[in-house]
Amino acid sequence: MTEIPLQQHVAPSGEPMTVRDLAACPPPESWHDWVEYDAKAWPRKVEKHYEIIPTICFNCEAACGLMAYVDKETGRVKKFEGNPFHPGSRGRNCAKGPATINQVNDPERILYPLKRAGKRGEGKWERTTWDEVLETFASKIRAAIVEGRLNEIMYHVGRPGHDGYMERVLGAWGVDGHNSHTNVCSSSARFGYQIWCGADRPSPDYANARFILLISSHLETGHYFNPQAQRIIEGKMKGAKLAVMDPRLSNTASMADYWLPTWPGSEAAVLLAMARILLVEKLYNREYMRRWVNWQEYMAAEHPGEAQTFDRFIELLIALYAEYTPAFAAQESGLEEEIIVDIARQIGHAGTAFAAHTWRAACAGNLGGWQVARALWFLSVLTGSIGTPGGTAPNSWNKFVPAPFLKPKPSEVWSELLFPPEYPLANYEMSILLPYFLKEGRGKLAVYFTRAYNPVWTNPDGTS
Repeated sequence: MTEIPLQQHVAPSGEPMTVRDLAACPPPESWHDWVEYDAKAWPRKVEKHYEIIPTICFNCEAACGLMAYVDKETGRVKKFEGNPFHPGSRGRNCAKGPATINQVNDPERILYPLKRAGKRGEGKWERTTWDEVLETFASKIRAAIVEGRLNEIMYHVGRPGHDGYMERVLGAWGVDGHNSHTNVCSSSARFGYQIWCGADRPSPDYANARFILLISSHLETGHYFNPQAQRIIEGKMKGAKLAVMDPRLSNTASMADYWLPTWPGSEAAVLLAMARILLVEKLYNREYMRRWVNWQEYMAAEHPGEAQTFDRFIELLIALYAEYTPAFAAQESGLEEEIIVDIARQIGHAGTAFAAHTWRAACAGNLGGWQVARALWFLSVLTGSIGTPGGTAPNSWNKFVPAPFLKPKPSEVWSELLFPPEYPLANYEMSILLPYFLKEGRGKLAVYFTRAYNPVWTNPDGTS
């Protein structure tokens, strides 16, 4: 770090002032003993010594990088700042990252385990020890396993963050006990993606896109995934156009080139109209579709009497979506026909650099909402923008999770409390029904433990 003396400028104390190069953060070689002046002690120069420990933010699943400044005198975390060496967030955190210090110092934070001391619902608790907690749960889990009551053990998670480790533990126990909150979150969108490509989440390359289409509560809107939000702006700085399909003027929509305030539930109609335009105007990626779409199987199964050619497949595909005209989509959505056609053409011209995403809201808040994700991925297929620079990849293509050194065999039991037979197409655990099933006597639980999840708060009507 260079220092340039400025003799003509002096501090109020009379000392010469210096100018230093701006730095994003303390250099790593200084993290073991970083010195700052105590701002509250000004104008006196009181040194504060910190150990800087890299960590991550857990206020959403993005896991942005943080640096914890630990006061070496007190051993307490003084503040959090962004970690510029983190490849995702690159030191540019949203407000929730530094605000983690409020959680550390929250006066209502529970600092030790508690157990109920009175009747259920009385709100009486007493302090206990971790040894008692572990012994109580371990003994109940072991008893259920030994006695063959494997479906009476349930782990309920809201925000995993452990990339399959807990599934490995449950598998080692031989239980089918993994529950989640996903069916009140993103399961519909995940299902639409899953049946297209075998991965339940997309991974868009916004920074290199030429056109970006986001639908309603996508990952980047306000509450989620700051690293991707950064790259959306990077893409725009390089010339990409951004369209946001959302009935509300969200933070992201306010930054968009096109705000498309569709009527809730009409998104799939608009997307299919755009798909039809790509087909009719020959804006689709012919070679990609010919090579990677299973059109031969489709023709043999659905149109065995037709010529088994790719050109005939395209003609039949156009006929299949004949009703999804711009006029129909405009009537359904409230958008203007011209804007639907314009966006479709820009998607077509973007070609393999078309990036897109949808998550909650449009998919989760409407009957058949999973078709929104399915129709959106259809546009990625038509443009051949899957796994391309500036396109959208299945998340598993871009995410590395090391395989465990030992993997338990699949469980031999099936918990109908999680996947009831009357819902054979459920893509994730039917956790919202668990309280009702228990009340009806369809099963019982000996051990129920949660992580990053509050069922009484999350589940409807307080039925937990």
